[in-house]
Amino acid sequence: MAEVAGQPLDSVPYLSLQEEFAQLSEEWFARIAEAGASGQFILGPNVHAFEQEAAAYLGTRHAVAVANGTDALVLSLRALGIGPGAEVISSPFTFFASAEAVSLVGATPVFADVDPHSFNLDPESVRQRIGRRTRAILPVHIFGHPAEMTSLAELAQEHDLGLVEDAAQAFGAEHRGRRVGAMGDCGCFSFYPTKVLGCYGDGGLIATDSEALRDHLRRLRNHGAVGPFIHVELGYNSRLDEIQAALLRIKLQAIEQCIAERRRVARLYDERLAGQDLIVPSQPDDGRHVYNLYTIRHARRDALREHLSAHRVGTSLCYPEPLHLQSVYSRLGYSVGDLPAVEGLCRETLSLPIFPAMSEAQVDRVCELVAEV
Repeated sequence: MAEVAGQPLDSVPYLSLQEEFAQLSEEWFARIAEAGASGQFILGPNVHAFEQEAAAYLGTRHAVAVANGTDALVLSLRALGIGPGAEVISSPFTFFASAEAVSLVGATPVFADVDPHSFNLDPESVRQRIGRRTRAILPVHIFGHPAEMTSLAELAQEHDLGLVEDAAQAFGAEHRGRRVGAMGDCGCFSFYPTKVLGCYGDGGLIATDSEALRDHLRRLRNHGAVGPFIHVELGYNSRLDEIQAALLRIKLQAIEQCIAERRRVARLYDERLAGQDLIVPSQPDDGRHVYNLYTIRHARRDALREHLSAHRVGTSLCYPEPLHLQSVYSRLGYSVGDLPAVEGLCRETLSLPIFPAMSEAQVDRVCELVAEV
């Protein structure tokens, strides 16, 4: 059994943010005090500065901070004119918000199959589902693995479709030298605490190169207003607050170190799980995986999870049931077997613990238990 400081390692959390908080709290609290003294709490200087710094990091001309990642998707679709009667092709192997956002603007999600290695949208499956009502493609950079954006962008251009990247789990991931979120019309990010770049609450961001989209997104996040009490459309109350923006600015400065630590943990897993009867996460052919989650495939996934849980190792099922087979979308008429790659993943995938402060001993302990199954 792996040991820490001579003591048996009896548990491994799925995620631990306490050490990070301890390191950041003094600087963050100082910035909170500054915000309090300024009296600016909504769309203040920290939000504006974070938007500029995030855009520079991502390689886009503009960034618009919003309240959460779901709103980032909804506002992006709205700004692109996606609404009732439209169809948006996306992945059913993702968190519900990806498809939910399509439905919330009145459009219909069309689910395509995924590549069983990257877990991302299969461009050929997307091509087969493009129809006369298709208005956009919404790829998800799942678990931090960049989607095949070159092929998807070519499809979008060929058929005059919008391209909205769901990069909620992939801040800092790269495809062919470009960071995700910078290759579509809009790139949508979540700063939920579990994310690669996370705040200590809810937060989101939309990256874009379009000045017109930037201006529209700014209106939509603030009740469709163009000035105080002057409204030109129905919008949303979706504003990132100063306190979370202050934290995100601090964390953005160290994002490359954070990603390096996640990749360190992933390499340890890859080495220790090699040769076992399971499949470790694939590597992008020409890009960078940032490992928001470290998700394996195992034929006896449920037995493995029970064994790990019995030995106090945290795991997560991401995702146990594909979106196209969930009751909320039963009206769309999908059946078991329609998207076989996705359905296979939902039976076999298991996310193991990963976080920047995870120790080698903790990785060893998880791998010892995996080997027992």
